[in-house]
Amino acid sequence: MSESERDEEPPVQAVVLDIYPNGRSSGGRGGYGNDPLAYALGTRDFRLFEVTFESTPDVSIDDYVAVDPPAENVKRIRNVEYDDISSGAKSELEYVVAEIVDENEQRFVDFYNEAQPITLRLHQLNLLPGIGKKLRNSILDQRKRQPFQSFEDLEDRVAGLHNPKEVLVERIIEELRDDDLKYKTFVGRRDE
Repeated sequence: MSESERDEEPPVQAVVLDIYPNGRSSGGRGGYGNDPLAYALGTRDFRLFEVTFESTPDVSIDDYVAVDPPAENVKRIRNVEYDDISSGAKSELEYVVAEIVDENEQRFVDFYNEAQPITLRLHQLNLLPGIGKKLRNSILDQRKRQPFQSFEDLEDRVAGLHNPKEVLVERIIEELRDDDLKYKTFVGRRDE
């Protein structure tokens, strides 16, 4: 990718899940004198980040922070796993994932429109909680007739599919919590 192409790309954003203005309280210093840090969730690939700041940032929970390229005040960004984030960040996670799915509805409706078989016996749609063979076939039949336009359209046209947005949120949370899942559709790999 050329430098001009990179300049045209919007920065990768993350939503702040929890913030420690005085840093972590480990090391016997009670957190004072440590670099401020936050736990955040990437909006594109749902990767979890630990963001360390040079000075106390002007951000709070549910604010956006640029992670690639990093915001001006960012000292370091590190990919972390679900078990590494604070309990406060874990409690915010489901709300933030739902918010991201809401704000990018077409992107996630397109998942229902474009999901493909993984193997001869397994389809991407079957990875979603509560979607078995019958419901999967119903989704596939309806999307052949006409692509889905919204979550509401999906729910109206596919009998038995209740709250398709919540189904996606549940799967994304599952992928975040279980780092050993064989198939990950929404959450980026930690080593990327």
